[in-house]
Amino acid sequence: MSNRVILSYTQGTIIFCTPMTENQHILLVDDDNETREIYVELFRKAGFSVDEAGNGLEAMEKINEKKPDLIITGIIMPQMDGFMLVEALRKNVVTSSIPIIFLSHLGRQEDEERSREMGVNDFIVRGITPLPEVLSHAKMLLSTTEYLVAIDPTSYDGRRFALDLGLPENFMCTTGEGTQYVLRVKVLDAPRKQLSAEIICA
Repeated sequence: MSNRVILSYTQGTIIFCTPMTENQHILLVDDDNETREIYVELFRKAGFSVDEAGNGLEAMEKINEKKPDLIITGIIMPQMDGFMLVEALRKNVVTSSIPIIFLSHLGRQEDEERSREMGVNDFIVRGITPLPEVLSHAKMLLSTTEYLVAIDPTSYDGRRFALDLGLPENFMCTTGEGTQYVLRVKVLDAPRKQLSAEIICA
């Protein structure tokens, strides 16, 4: 990881990590060949691995073969459009947290509003949103924010939390890999306050 900054707070230490974007995998979905060519070139020049699909069904096949780090998809497509693709992805626990950008050819407000309701992370309009800005939006979604958060065994449900998980009440590590059990929290969607977490020794 790069650009690691350590911040202190009253109950422990937070570590903010932003990894490099190179070799991250993007799936670009659109039935318009010219559109795909433009954005595939943009992201490959920026160092990303890019795969292509011509509609939602092709995209699902690609996703089953290799889970992408980011999906950029058009809306109006044959066989399975962008909304149907998003609905399918958000219902599957394996793909529900993949960041998705809608690439709209029409820029309709009703499409943007519906996309937000469905959990689409960003909405850009071809020909309106400048390519450098598109790249910036993608990099922002691909940057991972992780925190190591200390657990206070004396506050709230700290003791019950330890007992339910079979951990020592003082949260001290017993494996020899670290000194204390902490939560490693990953931010999935900051505006919606969606997180994933695991307990590790640190």
